[in-house]
Amino acid sequence: MSSLEPAGALLLCRAEPATVGPAAQLLRQRMLLVGAGHEWSVLVPESKPWLATKGSGGEPVDRVLGGWAGALAVGAPWPVLALWWDADRSGFTLASGFRRPVGYVWLANGTPVGEDEALRTFAARLGLDPVLDVQSLSALARPDTAADARARMLGLLAVLTRTGLELPAGLTPGEPADRLREAARVQADAETIEWSGWRDAVHAELDVVENTGIGPWMRGPKGRCLAAAQLAAGVPLTFHGLRRRSGGWLTAGALLLAHGALGLAYDRIRAARD
Repeated sequence: MSSLEPAGALLLCRAEPATVGPAAQLLRQRMLLVGAGHEWSVLVPESKPWLATKGSGGEPVDRVLGGWAGALAVGAPWPVLALWWDADRSGFTLASGFRRPVGYVWLANGTPVGEDEALRTFAARLGLDPVLDVQSLSALARPDTAADARARMLGLLAVLTRTGLELPAGLTPGEPADRLREAARVQADAETIEWSGWRDAVHAELDVVENTGIGPWMRGPKGRCLAAAQLAAGVPLTFHGLRRRSGGWLTAGALLLAHGALGLAYDRIRAARD
């Protein structure tokens, strides 16, 4: 890729689109949502936070996508994998719950610059085979003059196909953002995710989450404990985003604060609706 070529990004969520859609609204970003195989969905950003060139003060695509992935994952019982690339690098960030995100980076020529431990943690959090899949991932961390960054990302996706992931045609790492959006729009199940206001968006997500395995944590003492933890985590994340002027981490912090505040009042809201 040339230095003037736009970057691209995909958010892979290990959940069906009907579950991902309400949660994605809370990012307050316009996105396209498409199914991506068994129990996988993909979000394609329609905004372009990564178009700023070097020296313009724009936020790097990896930081933006890392913040979005973290914001989605803290309020959901499923992991979120952000894939991103620009003229110089490609990589991923995996976010799951309150755990520290894990990521890896390759230079444009395919040179690995991450830690092997990150790939092992990645495999463990996604429930991949600790032998076969970890061997395949380890190969992506070894020097290979025939594999550029795009080939490394395709190798990563090849491992994930064993979990049921199947990206629609055209949604391929290395493609510019415009092509990704066009490829997503032509899918039969494509859905546009738009901000509908805090009240509607949070109610929709709570309805979905209450029917999952963490439903019991949404009400009563467990619900209040979870809400307090979200508030405690949201405050430092918000300040971190403000200090670094990072829209992604600021979104993650604000989302945690919103979840926590609404969680404390959820029993009252649910009682009024029942």
